[in-house]
Amino acid sequence: MTTAAQTLTLIAATILVTSMATMIWVGMAMAARLAPRASWTLAAANATAATALTLHGARGQWPDTVTLWLADVLAIAAFALLRAAVPAIATRRLGWRSALAVLLAGAMALALLPHEGPLRWRAGVVNGASALLGLMAAWDAYRHLRHAKVRLRTVALLTAPLALIAALMAVRGAVTLTQPGAATDLLRPTEFNFAFLWGTLLLSMLQNATLAFLVLMRLILRIRHLTERDPLTDVLNRRAFNQALEAAHAWLKRGRGYAVVMIDMDRFKQLNDTLGHAAGDAALQLMVRELAPCLREVDRFGRLGGEEFCVLLPDTDIAGAALVAERMRMLVDAAPLRWQGQDWPLSASFGIAEAELGDPRAETALGRADAAMYRAKHQGRNVVQA
Repeated sequence: MTTAAQTLTLIAATILVTSMATMIWVGMAMAARLAPRASWTLAAANATAATALTLHGARGQWPDTVTLWLADVLAIAAFALLRAAVPAIATRRLGWRSALAVLLAGAMALALLPHEGPLRWRAGVVNGASALLGLMAAWDAYRHLRHAKVRLRTVALLTAPLALIAALMAVRGAVTLTQPGAATDLLRPTEFNFAFLWGTLLLSMLQNATLAFLVLMRLILRIRHLTERDPLTDVLNRRAFNQALEAAHAWLKRGRGYAVVMIDMDRFKQLNDTLGHAAGDAALQLMVRELAPCLREVDRFGRLGGEEFCVLLPDTDIAGAALVAERMRMLVDAAPLRWQGQDWPLSASFGIAEAELGDPRAETALGRADAAMYRAKHQGRNVVQA
């Protein structure tokens, strides 16, 4: 038999957990500076949830305007802050628009509903809005993790707490409407409320732990990005490109061929000497942007040094590589650099080669492409040579 003391103890435990989580997120935002926007927003979400539960526990002692309307609005606000914080973990942008829309709609609905008599419709609004916001947060987490190419099993584990919280609120909303005596007032010592509070307590801890792991994962991915990318053009650096090339060469022995395209910007030293190194950097960035539409998701684009780049084309033969390189050449040739009010024509020379089964190493095919690129230079530049 559930008692009022057990119910109050679970509410107090949940307030304690959310209060501790608030301090942890504040520490992550201030001291560790880990995803500060997301961390501050998650700190606010936990603090708001703790406040809402505290006001709910004071029903009958404080005015109904505070313990009913304000507590209910804060309960929705806690989920709105959670929904806003999840996208910021991956993109640094808070998902506040949809969260604010649901919060305002819920607050207006609660303002129109009576404070006396059956409260099941008020509880239905709170739980329904909270479930919707929790589901949106779970979907955002799923989408961003899949975009980061995290394994599906890992994605399911990381998004499960958010989805379960949304499901828990949806179940409570349904029970509130069908069996108002069992779930409308959280202080009432019913078996459903006891189970709901246990679920809320456990999922609050699990949810905060999961979100903290996502923040740390973002940091790890950021460090990995910095170690693999060229800081000027954001393509792969030489080390990361060589690793991709070695992996492609390993697949060559299993029947999956590849081709490489060497790219060297024409007259780059003349551009640097005439317009300055800042203009040279801008020219390289412009060329990379122009070449991006030619690449598939499986292709790898790397900067080997200076104005020399290379593209790895898996499952591509020499004819396919020639088509890609020719399209690249045309795009670069059609995009002059605009610098200090003047246009500077850009072009590049391309050398292509297809890997052969007899190649002992990936550098063999790369060497043939490099030799072809130098032949393109000698032929007058701005050409593709195989």
